[in-house]
Amino acid sequence: MTRYIGTTARGIRAPIFKNGDDLVEIVPQLIIDAANGEGYTIRDRDVIAMTESIVARTQGNYASYEDIKNDLLTKLEGREEIGLTLPILSRNRFSVLLKGIAAAVKKVVIQLSFPADEVGNRLFDDNLLIGTSINPWNDVLDESMFLKEFGKSVHQFTGIDYVEFYRKVVQDVGAECQIIFANDCRKILNYTKNVIACDIHTRDRSIAQLKAAGAEFVIGLIDILNTPTDKHGYNEKYGLLGSNKATDYDIKLFPRNCQIITDQIAERMYVLTGKKVEVMVYGDGAFKDPVGKIWELADPVVSPAYTPGLQGTPNELKLKYIADNDYKDLSSEEQKRLITERIKHKATTDKAKDSKGSEGTTPRQITDLLGSLSDLISGSGDKGTPIVYIQGYFDSYAD
Repeated sequence: MTRYIGTTARGIRAPIFKNGDDLVEIVPQLIIDAANGEGYTIRDRDVIAMTESIVARTQGNYASYEDIKNDLLTKLEGREEIGLTLPILSRNRFSVLLKGIAAAVKKVVIQLSFPADEVGNRLFDDNLLIGTSINPWNDVLDESMFLKEFGKSVHQFTGIDYVEFYRKVVQDVGAECQIIFANDCRKILNYTKNVIACDIHTRDRSIAQLKAAGAEFVIGLIDILNTPTDKHGYNEKYGLLGSNKATDYDIKLFPRNCQIITDQIAERMYVLTGKKVEVMVYGDGAFKDPVGKIWELADPVVSPAYTPGLQGTPNELKLKYIADNDYKDLSSEEQKRLITERIKHKATTDKAKDSKGSEGTTPRQITDLLGSLSDLISGSGDKGTPIVYIQGYFDSYAD
């Protein structure tokens, strides 16, 4: 029978998960109920993708700004000022972290990158740099210089002036705040030798550069709330990275021990259905908005855990390249027959990689692609579908 449908992704409606809910029991049953209710069949190599949020919620992986303050106080060992390099511009991602950090010291120096942060949130339009004498790779701007050159900064989508917003967060807990603008993290050392590297994906390089440049105390967000405890939430691998604002005083941290959960859900699905499905946990997708220039990935990784069948990158042939070059003078039926044979041969010989036939296919991790797909399906608002069920992703034209 001819198959007319390729990859499909369905958002699965779920209850509002709470601390202590058993995802290993609940998620498979939701998938089975959805399949029965909507009339589709569960197959081998289908993919269950769950948001990191529901995993963290069921773990009760929460902490307060007071927990951040107390953990940082222990690490600071009496130091009363701190510099924060290259934080992203986000109420959701950074405001409660900043509150907790500022509560632990008397003075905070915040170094913001310009014209945009690490994930693309802009302080001002890039074009405003044209015609100035400012070297963004080397220069340091204080607030008066910044205002003179670029004016007050208002975020394109949120309407927030993050310079003023971050200052107020610091001052509201009783600390002094100074804000500078520079893209080289080492510039902070002209103001303080105590630094928290707040960048996400470039954090290892920043920490190494700061240490080499003479920082006396330097850690990353990854080093705060990273110690196991039963007093509050934590993440031993990522610390504060991947956390989200829960209330004005609390955060939900990135989930921990995700691999156990994904493996157990896959096992439970096999028991209930006899099918070997893949399972993953995902956070932000890894894609860039063409209008706002914002790169979505504010989590440390797209997927903190997944079953072994999702390891690696796609091994695909570029059908339009083959059709336009190798078989362009053949009939449609002959093209279809030869391309189908070539795909089947590829599946057994694994020779598609680095060949002309695969040129232009996406060289990204499967989990990054699936996580991006899932993030778009589930959204971040009121859809109520924190689980995405994907079918046919590993199918090809030859199936």
